Amino acid sequence: MWRSLLLKGTACLSQVAAPRFLHQRHFSPICVRLLIQRVLHRPSEARCGLEIQGKACFPAHSGSRAYKKDAKSTVEFPLSPITVTDIKQYLRSKDIPFHDGYSCLHIQSIFVESSARKDSFTLFIDKTTGQFLCKDTLVEGSWEDLQDCLEVMQKEEQDFLSPHVLLGYPESVEEQEERERELREVQRIWSSSVPFTDVPEDEAQLIKTMFKITKVSNATLKKFGVRVFKPTKSLVFPWFGGPDSSLKGVKLLSAQSTETEKVTYNEATLPKYNSYYNLFGLPLVGRMDSEVVLTGHELDTLAVSQATGLPSVALPRGVSCLPPILLPYLEQFKRVTLWLGGDIRSWEASKIFSRKLGLRRCSLVRPGEYRPCPVEVLAHGKNFSHIIKSSIPAAHKSIVSFKQLREDVYGELVNTEQVAGVKWTRFLELNRILKGHRKGELTVFTGPTGSGKTTFISELALDLCMQGVNTLWGSFEINNVRLAKIMLTQFAMQRLEENLEQYDFWADKFEELPLYFMTFHGQQNIKTVIDTMQHAVYLYDINHVVIDNLQFMMGQENLSVDKFAVQDHIIGAFRKFATNSSCHVTLIIHPRKEEDDRELQTASIFGSAKASQEADNVLILQEKKLVTCPGRRSLQVTKNRFDGDVGIFPLDFIKSSLTFATPMKGKHKLRKVTVKPENEEGEEVEVVVKKEVKKEKAAKTTKISQTINSPATGNKSNNN
Repeated sequence: MWRSLLLKGTACLSQVAAPRFLHQRHFSPICVRLLIQRVLHRPSEARCGLEIQGKACFPAHSGSRAYKKDAKSTVEFPLSPITVTDIKQYLRSKDIPFHDGYSCLHIQSIFVESSARKDSFTLFIDKTTGQFLCKDTLVEGSWEDLQDCLEVMQKEEQDFLSPHVLLGYPESVEEQEERERELREVQRIWSSSVPFTDVPEDEAQLIKTMFKITKVSNATLKKFGVRVFKPTKSLVFPWFGGPDSSLKGVKLLSAQSTETEKVTYNEATLPKYNSYYNLFGLPLVGRMDSEVVLTGHELDTLAVSQATGLPSVALPRGVSCLPPILLPYLEQFKRVTLWLGGDIRSWEASKIFSRKLGLRRCSLVRPGEYRPCPVEVLAHGKNFSHIIKSSIPAAHKSIVSFKQLREDVYGELVNTEQVAGVKWTRFLELNRILKGHRKGELTVFTGPTGSGKTTFISELALDLCMQGVNTLWGSFEINNVRLAKIMLTQFAMQRLEENLEQYDFWADKFEELPLYFMTFHGQQNIKTVIDTMQHAVYLYDINHVVIDNLQFMMGQENLSVDKFAVQDHIIGAFRKFATNSSCHVTLIIHPRKEEDDRELQTASIFGSAKASQEADNVLILQEKKLVTCPGRRSLQVTKNRFDGDVGIFPLDFIKSSLTFATPMKGKHKLRKVTVKPENEEGEEVEVVVKKEVKKEKAAKTTKISQTINSPATGNKSNNN
């Protein structure tokens, strides 16, 4: 059976791959066996493209729908993590010379003929993950892929391999059509856009005013290839790449005025956001340039280049992400100045990115009143050279003085709103108490069994993810398909099983979110989970990790150790990870068994001593059991290390969308309550209770022992 399956798979691979493979040179039998082995020994999800494309090989799937699979939607940790020491030892064992770079090891490309290499080290191996990239041929792959190729070369006594060996797995028909459609759209937009020199002067000036680049000259715009897409008056930034410097994509920046007369800027990329890897300005960088200014936006790169003449490139996704695949293109620079913007968020991103790039060569432009983003600096005529020269080294010692912290303290005082963190859009009352979601913190979340902890925290994380907070979910209690279904329902705000025709629309939008899932399920070892989280932070710049839940991680630890000591060890590991990685960790912990009529407290958290001490925030989902109507829920914040505010607010559960909402509030509300006591004539009395909500001190409510027809609203009191 296995032999027939192998032969069918080989035939299918040959048929599907014919347009892309085997058209330059014939593979040896070893190469073919290597290629087949790579397909058959990959995880099942990696083979789905082959199954869909070659339907004759797998008749059972011939009538099924061809689902797309994003390789980055799940985060798996390699079975044997690679270290830079392992990589170096292996290269030495193969007599392969290498250069030790800042974030990569450099070797000569094995995908280029020896006569064309010219002693250039153009294949880069990531020191952290082992992923490699050949800049000459754009071949990329894992450390295992590179080892396979080197073994084949050694066995066949060859000095190079064809790059087509590792071009990847055959795409499904749907993926091919989508890629071709995107390329056609890129060409259409580019051909429909016009250079600034072809735009009438008054119209060009209006567009520059909209984007606050009146000081940027037409010569600079032409140098970087920036164009105008007239139908939407958008700026078009090209992505030229590959050995032939062809057009691979575009980014469109549009301006829109709001009702408050404030201008907002929207970005759109082709190809899609997760596949857009354009270091804007890179084609203008010379091979001998040793210094570069890294910015968070294309307009900032234009300003830096025009004012200083220094090489400058812009990150493809702003300050939210620095994909490791771009690190090889920054290896040539001995000095990298990170000027990502003029706010606290940019400053935090600069410190995180400098770890990837190598602390020794990075310097950071600290935000402040006199150091805004480069576009503003150019608009106000400030001194660029002085700002860049005054940037501070990223490398730091273990002990600092207040003199070194002085500017950071001032920056937090000036940017109080940004320091408070990312605000929730669905839970405004939580903003009032916690002020925002901040990096480097540990949040402990608990609630009664069956109260909807996972459902609530998934919406809480989804709210942040929709605002660009890169999120990693570790769901050990329910599988990823069920969790994704819940989050997709919350995202669409409707039951999609009743509107299947809208599924693709919402799924496409949901796919664009920076959301990833660990593939673990059931009991897991804490070291494996922490390693996976660190892997994800490096690869995808994760800012928020959700662990659901702590109890599922305790079964793999040493059973001879006290369970409370095991829990303390796990919580300490998450605390250390959150601090060192500047990543927010939300940890769900089941409470101890309490009476149904008692509200949970901080002390109700299982093994609460260590959990409450290490946590920056403690959130409790309270549920009051009622006989005559569904339980009433409320969210209580019992610890807030940021500024000490605590409080509680009610929540309504909307079953149709699996979401939670805060009931509408007002300063004065009349609540009509029917009570049963009779007067002297034996008639029922109708009582109208007037409630007043105070801003600072919660009002005391009248206790009514009879049945209440409608739940109380508008009460900000912490004592019900």
